[in-house]
Amino acid sequence: MNGTSTPAATTPRPESHARNWRGTGLGFVVKLLLMGVVNAFGISVILSAWSAQSWVILGASVVLLAVANWVYFARRTVPLKYLLPGLVFLFVFQIFTLGYTGYVAFTNYGTGHAGSMQQAVDAALIQDERRLPGAADYPLAVVTQGDTVGFAINDDGVVKVGTSEQALAITEGATVSDAGLPVEVPGWTVVPRAELLTNTEMANTVTSMRVPVSAEASDGSVRTREGSKASIYSSRLTWDEQAQTLTNSETGTVYSATDRGNFVGDDGSTLPAGWYVNVGFDNFVRAVSDTSLAGPLLQVSWWTFAFALGSVVISFGVGLGFALIYNDERVKGRKLIRTLLILPYAFPAFMSALLWRGMLNPEFGIVNDLFFGGASIGWLQDPWLARGAVLFVNVWLSYPYWFLVCTGALQALPADTLEAATLDGAGKWRRFQSVVLPLLLVSTAPLAISSFAFSFNNFTIIYMLSEGGPFFAGNQARLGATDILISAIYKISGVSGGVADYGLASALSIVVFVIIGVISAVAFRQTRKLEEYQ
Repeated sequence: MNGTSTPAATTPRPESHARNWRGTGLGFVVKLLLMGVVNAFGISVILSAWSAQSWVILGASVVLLAVANWVYFARRTVPLKYLLPGLVFLFVFQIFTLGYTGYVAFTNYGTGHAGSMQQAVDAALIQDERRLPGAADYPLAVVTQGDTVGFAINDDGVVKVGTSEQALAITEGATVSDAGLPVEVPGWTVVPRAELLTNTEMANTVTSMRVPVSAEASDGSVRTREGSKASIYSSRLTWDEQAQTLTNSETGTVYSATDRGNFVGDDGSTLPAGWYVNVGFDNFVRAVSDTSLAGPLLQVSWWTFAFALGSVVISFGVGLGFALIYNDERVKGRKLIRTLLILPYAFPAFMSALLWRGMLNPEFGIVNDLFFGGASIGWLQDPWLARGAVLFVNVWLSYPYWFLVCTGALQALPADTLEAATLDGAGKWRRFQSVVLPLLLVSTAPLAISSFAFSFNNFTIIYMLSEGGPFFAGNQARLGATDILISAIYKISGVSGGVADYGLASALSIVVFVIIGVISAVAFRQTRKLEEYQ
């Protein structure tokens, strides 16, 4: 040895998965293409939010897009590459939805309050449009461009074309007849007069159309009564932006903007067009103080708890009873019977609800014909009968679930524990009460809590079977005896028609969320006490 050492041979370190992705191979190309799609989608969302002036969505979209590009093009963010998609979905579909619902709950957003103040002003001007006395008539031709219908008018030899969405604009190269009617309009197809007279749908579309004269709503619009002549309709209201008032030129009534999102006149009248504003806790207060709403909501609330609790307890009891019976090996044909018992669970819930709705019909329903001698019993017309019918059908749909759960739990019970109880002299009832049921509850209690939450929000069975009826008198939302809170929220939101009150619906949604959260938290805490039986 000369005192020097020979360097040990070293094995080249294999390149990591992340390093391979930074190369210019196939993996990098695939990543580049996928990120190109993500960026294209993100930019389209940003542009849409910008045009709609949705600054919160705009800011969130910019941040998410920037984070996505940083994560997937940075070198030291390998864990985030796998976590980011799930985090984005959690933010978009859970956190944002809950936050937006909470925001709407503190506004008056709904029918008549669905836009900004300027949009409300434009709507008021449009709603008040009238044909001015002595207004000139313009020769008119109805034109189409694909599915788009428009008006072409002759304004002193100048042809202008517009649609419901686009204001009138001068069109070069148009040809007019001797009578002044536009007969050829570049880029448009002129609808023959005969078609307007024979096509009822087209005629209704034309007579109901308004084509803005300009981008300013105060300039009025062009309308027609018979499809060959048009007149300019103008509003009697005048908007004063500085004073934030609308003045009726005929009556002299001045409508002033209020902090509640309405234009209220000095005579006490209110214009139908409004805008959404923050109203604080008014929606929550109104739910318990409005006499036309508080009473029905109170009945809906207690029935929601009764329906959810009854559905879980009865379904669990029926399912457990069948499980105990058909878990006994002495029962003949138990495999076939078990299969038949779970059939209701195999059918879609909405189809089963519609089927039962027909069978419970008082006139030709099979239930009355076969079991009550053809009596005309209004199962879904009487409040208490309807509640009983809804609860019965929901138990029929849900007991197979508990039958399956309890059957599995019974088969998993420790045989030595049951044998020890038998040797100690415990009878069947004593073994069930002190051993079987506590051990079953250890595994089924969390499922019972989730089942309660599901029944609490079981919109399908309510809406498909009874639509919430029979309805209470005197409430605009048409709440009924079998409505639960989720179906009441659906009706109040106006999705199914009628006046929409998204603010109140969102407030009630927050209440339901809190109720379910509190009950679940308390119930899960109590289920820990059952662990001592293990």
